[in-house]
Amino acid sequence: MGYAQVYSVALHGVAGEVIVVEADVSFGLPNFVVSGLPDAALSEARDRVRSAVTNSGGKWPLERIIVNLLPAHVRKHGSGFDTAVALAILAASSDLPVARLNEAVVLGELGLDGTVRPVRGVLPAVLAASRAGKAMALVPLANVTEARLVPDIEVLGTDSLGRLIGYLHGQESLLDPAAQPPPDEAAPLDLADVLGQERGRRVIELAAAGRHHVAMFGPPGTGKTMLAARLPGVLPPLDDQEAIEVTALHSIAGTLAPGAALIRRAPLQAPHHTASVAALVGGGSGLAKPGAVSLAHNGVLFLDECAEFSSGVLDALRQPLEDGEVRLRRTYGETAYPARTQLVMAANPCPCAKPGGRPACQCPSIVRRRYQSRLSGPLMDRVDLQVDLDPVRSTALLTTEHVEPSAIIAKRVLGAREIASDRWGPHAKTNGDVPASVLRDKRYRLPRPVLHPLTIELDRGRISARGFERSMRVAWTIADLDGRERPDAADVREALELRSRSVL
Repeated sequence: MGYAQVYSVALHGVAGEVIVVEADVSFGLPNFVVSGLPDAALSEARDRVRSAVTNSGGKWPLERIIVNLLPAHVRKHGSGFDTAVALAILAASSDLPVARLNEAVVLGELGLDGTVRPVRGVLPAVLAASRAGKAMALVPLANVTEARLVPDIEVLGTDSLGRLIGYLHGQESLLDPAAQPPPDEAAPLDLADVLGQERGRRVIELAAAGRHHVAMFGPPGTGKTMLAARLPGVLPPLDDQEAIEVTALHSIAGTLAPGAALIRRAPLQAPHHTASVAALVGGGSGLAKPGAVSLAHNGVLFLDECAEFSSGVLDALRQPLEDGEVRLRRTYGETAYPARTQLVMAANPCPCAKPGGRPACQCPSIVRRRYQSRLSGPLMDRVDLQVDLDPVRSTALLTTEHVEPSAIIAKRVLGAREIASDRWGPHAKTNGDVPASVLRDKRYRLPRPVLHPLTIELDRGRISARGFERSMRVAWTIADLDGRERPDAADVREALELRSRSVL
């Protein structure tokens, strides 16, 4: 009888912490106790681990077994501790040599037959182990490709507990599969498919260049959904840090495809209008899970038919849009998920949604106002670009003229972003993220004649102070795309026009 310990990792949001899984086997009535704030899945590991050990040829101790997970004040959840618990018990009861695991973390769920099954969140867990100084990660075979996305740590896989026991005895080798090419990604949708709607195409380009939020209104068939779905195709690829953040979130949510590489393309999330608050911003019992706004981190959150969403669901987006993260407090503590996303909304102007727009609409004006009032003022105040789209004419659909593809627009977007990143330096990478204090700095402050259209609208109460600042950010994006060093009065007027849904 004795004591042993093995290391694993607990996740809290996208942050991980190395956990000591310690086991003590002593004389007494047969009993199995798990302590250290385990959740239900971890408490049920008692039966899984016992069956897995016996079916793997190991000897289960018929004594008193205590498994503790340190630090004890940190909540642990999930079945990813199963393999570490089994190894710690075997080492404490039968002198299984686990010294080879002193610099390793062990992850994996156990089946009753001793197979080691894949778990969620392997990427952020291995990343946390690497940052904690661990040299090796032992993961389920199906998670090896994902774990190897983390540099500077050796990753080995196993398909069974029996193989892992044989490895520790020096009788077997762990699996080191050759790298497989990632599955092919579908080609992004092309803006060349959108005929007409020059105003809509301009808005999408501005949104991509400055990372601005967008709301598009118009009758069915005007191209709102087509435009929104093509926004990720003109966004720049994610850099290494952004790609790791996005991939880690999808790993935690279980939406990462097996064998997938780092997600380099800006993600697109388009939840249905019946989505709940928890589905949109995250939640759930116990430990809160990431929602659509976090899965769209560094990408696009598209709310089609946004006026059909519950007003409470929409208003729950206000804080994430402002702060770039979601903080969910539950009984077991607070969980933070990044949520730096671009919001794109599309809505019909009225409930009847006649294809012809206002001439064909039979809704009374009060019905139209009530329908659009579902989008609250505080939410819309955070949307930089708000435009009405008119129905497409036949001349646009039958044109034989060349329509600019996404590839050309993406080059302009990338150039504009590089200009903005060089200008703002450490303050922001895009115009949409520039702090208001920087905009008011004497180096970047625009002269009063240039800001005259905005000051008039602000003094008349037609825009808020937030709207004033967001319009200035859009004006900087317009200037960057058009090759001007600073915005002029025309840029400010266009930014205001694209916010007020009218032509000034």
